[in-house]
Amino acid sequence: MKISSYAALQAGEALVPYEYDAGPLAAEDVQVEVDYCGVCHSDLSMIDNEWGGSRYPLIAGHEVIGRVVALGEAAHNKGLSIGQRVGIGWTAKSCHHCDVCIAGDQVNCENGKVSTINNRGGFASHLRANWQWVIPLPETLDLASAGPLLCGGITVFKPLLMHNINATSRVGVIGIGGLGHMAIKLLRAMGAEVTAFSSNASKTDSILAMGANRVVNSRDVDALNALTGQFDLIISTVAVDLDWKPYYQALARQGKFHTVGAVMKPFEVPAFSLIVGDRALTGSSTGSPAQLRTLLKLAARVDIAPQVEEFPMSQVNAALEHVRAGKAHYRVVLKADF
Repeated sequence: MKISSYAALQAGEALVPYEYDAGPLAAEDVQVEVDYCGVCHSDLSMIDNEWGGSRYPLIAGHEVIGRVVALGEAAHNKGLSIGQRVGIGWTAKSCHHCDVCIAGDQVNCENGKVSTINNRGGFASHLRANWQWVIPLPETLDLASAGPLLCGGITVFKPLLMHNINATSRVGVIGIGGLGHMAIKLLRAMGAEVTAFSSNASKTDSILAMGANRVVNSRDVDALNALTGQFDLIISTVAVDLDWKPYYQALARQGKFHTVGAVMKPFEVPAFSLIVGDRALTGSSTGSPAQLRTLLKLAARVDIAPQVEEFPMSQVNAALEHVRAGKAHYRVVLKADF
């Protein structure tokens, strides 16, 4: 089958129309026709080969909402059906048989994990993924805005599961952009007390409207120092290096500083920032199929939707530049128009 897409032919180049022959459908794979695909900063990192390992032609896109159009022979009777609305996130394949997969942590598969982008991603008319990574969508979920939940959403939801966050928890979120705004909505739905750390004062009203209890200027040293010992968890969503020491000091006893932002510089962590109070520095990637299903069910039940701007997929380069320039409010979604 011929699939139409938009691909980067070399690192950092603008995307161009690109058609490829997908070949026979693998036994455990599902073919999905794309309706919407979110644009994530990770797409830019892969297009630019910022992390190394990108392969070209590269078809980015990993926040896909679409419909099942074909099932491999071993993907039948797995809870999926032709025409069903589904989502595909960061991961397209895992081995299903290593110890990690058997434990239900397939996102950290040790023997055959393939990202959606390296499997030919969602800036396309169709894409394929292993059936376990094709996530059924609850009927009430809004299709146009659901895509970012599959990467950005699960990225900030997973730390809440890891650290047993509940209605009594006090949580800080650093960086209220594409990931941070979803973290606030999820935390508010869970009943936690939420403090947003932002350097952009113009966002204050919108951040409070999302559900934050307060907004603290992340550039105000005095304001940060006044928060010593307050937080059970601080999640950093930013990809830039900051002075992290005030945030470590803001942790309560046994508090956790958790990063999901891909900061390329090593973290500086004074030993006593962790020793005093039994604190910890942690991190995580995206989630397992079970965690993705849990998130989508929660989002449908309590009406959590990312705030998105929509572009036609034929304007993918304009959408990418909008994200690259930091103008997205708060996520960008492409609507397929092949």
